[in-house]
Amino acid sequence: MKFLERDLVDLNVDADSPEHAIRAAGQLLADADAVSPAYINAMIQSYRKNGPYFVLAPHLAIPHARPEDGVKEAAISMIRLEKPVVFGHSAHDPVRLVFALGASTSDEHLMLLKRLMQLLSRKEHIDMLLKVQSYQDMLPILGGK
Repeated sequence: MKFLERDLVDLNVDADSPEHAIRAAGQLLADADAVSPAYINAMIQSYRKNGPYFVLAPHLAIPHARPEDGVKEAAISMIRLEKPVVFGHSAHDPVRLVFALGASTSDEHLMLLKRLMQLLSRKEHIDMLLKVQSYQDMLPILGGK
């Protein structure tokens, strides 16, 4: 399982649409060989079909697709957008942090979500993720990995 490792985090992404943001976060998973390129397209199609259901809190989006869409290994990536992007969620737009999630079983999905929710359940952690200058600055809230 890969959880916000160095190669799964990009703090300076310039995206002009939800699709572009999802693609950037998904590409980190693909580059780490955690998902196939088809998985990125499946996440975008899910957004187009189902809307911004994965915008779960202010600033936060957690796009994902089904395991059979190309998950190779459970993983979560994160991008921080240089400029906020409107995903179309009435309560939580605009989005600045996008966490792409790929899991091949429901147990993995729950494990990754639990770990992510532990991180994001504290407002000061979200504030830190919105402001950090480097991956090193994130280590205290990631458990010092």
